[in-house]
Amino acid sequence: MLFTSDRGITPADAARAAETAGFDTFYVPEHTHIPIRRSAPHPRTGDATLPDDRYLRTLDPWVALATAVPVTSRIRLATAVALPVESDPITLAKTIASLDHLSGGRVTLGVGFGWNTDELADHGVPGARRRTALREYLTAMRALWTEEEASHEGEFVEFGPSWAWPKPVQAQVPVLVGAGGTERTFGWIARHADGWLTTPSEEDIEAKIAQLHGSWRAEGRTGDPEVIALGPRPDPDGLARLADAGVTEVVFGLPDREPAEVEAWLGRLAGKLERATSVRS
Repeated sequence: MLFTSDRGITPADAARAAETAGFDTFYVPEHTHIPIRRSAPHPRTGDATLPDDRYLRTLDPWVALATAVPVTSRIRLATAVALPVESDPITLAKTIASLDHLSGGRVTLGVGFGWNTDELADHGVPGARRRTALREYLTAMRALWTEEEASHEGEFVEFGPSWAWPKPVQAQVPVLVGAGGTERTFGWIARHADGWLTTPSEEDIEAKIAQLHGSWRAEGRTGDPEVIALGPRPDPDGLARLADAGVTEVVFGLPDREPAEVEAWLGRLAGKLERATSVRS
């Protein structure tokens, strides 16, 4: 994952280097803007301060991922996380479908409810209704992606029968929800998404994954949900425990430095992961 900004390595160079090093997915985040005066505390700091000034400088995720398409061929292109309710759902559906079409079916949509309710408010989304808004956005976008004549009627999204192409290459664009692991979140995922993207400070991962699986089965879902873990150390025992618990992918944060430094960092990380895998085998 690259916390994209207007400094350091570009998303295209980072994605190409990650693919060359053997990684499976390249993630970027989203913030349209950060209101200076706000009441929403950051989840990590607990107040209005931000842990990183890149929040103020974040690149548009879809433009960032699009730049990676012509310089990669295999690596998946994903968000961790995007904030769909801060965009128009019809145009966002078009953007994501176009990216999936041009990349040959490599898009994964990681979404968040939005911790920064002041940011959401500037987009006309009440903080208390953000889960409802996201549900409607996903339902409407899926209709546009899959139906020949799509329509939607709801509180936040409404449009009559419409044509919209291209359709995504994938029969279903995977949707992951990045949020704290709670019973409410897991119920929402089981009803409306395909998997869980953990928060960086998540604890008791094994127990929470078991809870997610319980919610999944209670909603009558087949198979298993995807579980994407953020930020663990690349040690053999820790990775083995995550795999045994049901984690399907582990995400490591990239430094936003110059390309040569990032490529060297990726090489070292790939070496550690290869050794960790060998130890487990």
